Amino acid sequence: MFIQTEATPNPATLKFLPGRVVLPEGTYDFRSSADAAASPLAEKLFQVPGVVAIFFGHDFITVTKDDTDWQHMKPAILGAIMEQFMSGQPVMATGQAEDLEDGEFFEKADEDTVNVIKDLLETRVRPAVAQDGGDITFKGFKQGVVYLSMRGACAGCPSSTATLQHGIQNLLKHFVPEVQEVRPI
Repeated sequence: MFIQTEATPNPATLKFLPGRVVLPEGTYDFRSSADAAASPLAEKLFQVPGVVAIFFGHDFITVTKDDTDWQHMKPAILGAIMEQFMSGQPVMATGQAEDLEDGEFFEKADEDTVNVIKDLLETRVRPAVAQDGGDITFKGFKQGVVYLSMRGACAGCPSSTATLQHGIQNLLKHFVPEVQEVRPI
């Protein structure tokens, strides 16, 4: 088994591509070792000194570190990923991805606008962000402001503000005149 690694715009995060499906649908974001009980692979990865967050996408895993050097961490991370996939055991103990629509907020009158925003995020933003090892999901819309959740490599990325302000905000404003601003949650 050959696992590729890719740098992300976030220097504290690396993207690991096992060449297999990680999650058949949805994503999962582990922000601490306490969250890892849902996944045997996440539990193994959090045992690697320096790992502070893990994100599972469809066909990739991103790992975020503290100030530990990647050269000391990569062999253990690669070994844990390889061991998990070679064992044939599922990545998730529960088999479930996170419910991305949980906790959304918007006025009923804005439902059509929200549907257009979600469609633009799904078709134009999320695929590009996934290539960088992250995910951005809709959380809410209120008084012209779109609230988004940034996860994986996007969470804590130095360029995430620019991505939101210059990329996503401009895109949404162009197609949805009701959008005035985009903010992270």
